[in-house]
Amino acid sequence: MPSRAVALTWGVACHSLFLTAILTSMLNMYMGMHLGLVRFPPGAAILWDLGLLLQFPLLHSFLLSAPGSKLLSRLAPLKLGRDLASTTFVIIASVQMLSLYLLWAPLGSVWWSAHGVTRVLITLVYLSTWLFLARSMNDAGMATQTGFLGWSAVFRGRRPVYDPMPTRGLFKYTRQPIYLAFALTTWTVPTWTTDQLILALWFTSYCVFGPYFKEKRYQRRYGEKFESYRKQTPYFLPTLRP
Repeated sequence: MPSRAVALTWGVACHSLFLTAILTSMLNMYMGMHLGLVRFPPGAAILWDLGLLLQFPLLHSFLLSAPGSKLLSRLAPLKLGRDLASTTFVIIASVQMLSLYLLWAPLGSVWWSAHGVTRVLITLVYLSTWLFLARSMNDAGMATQTGFLGWSAVFRGRRPVYDPMPTRGLFKYTRQPIYLAFALTTWTVPTWTTDQLILALWFTSYCVFGPYFKEKRYQRRYGEKFESYRKQTPYFLPTLRP
């Protein structure tokens, strides 16, 4: 019973934070990153926002490394850390995203904001990039991506069984559909500011170069299977093939 209570607590925290982080990021980017709760003078705001931008990829990448995985396996009571690791990872990532989007200090004024039919059309494109992201996550294994896998397995008294290396769905056309989709969300907004441009450039760079480290882990984990997949499938920009 204590294990189930811990699992349920982790699950509620995970999905509440995950959903809040997604909605907050969607709304703040839609408004050009001008909904942040923090206000600083320009010089201090730049340093503050730089810290917010750095914390996400640095901690995110660390937690995916071997030392980070060991740390995750210790972050739950009753020796459940290992089984709850995927859920704990999503909790931490969600807090990071919330921190970035809620605590952002706006730097400047609005450069351009679409109106009328143009705004409606851009909004539809923007929403489609989020649907692209959702589809990519589903093809990668939605239970793992959303943290459901870990806590639900513990709640049922089982060990989590992770999905195999994704090669189907959108992964047939690009090895990094999740990163591609997230990069697209930053460029399809109807409101443009200095803040949004900085965010788009930063996360696009991360989405292009960050997966190199992920692929090194895949090479170690999957060996020849990944090498074969890598040779057949483009890294970032997709190509259409059967």
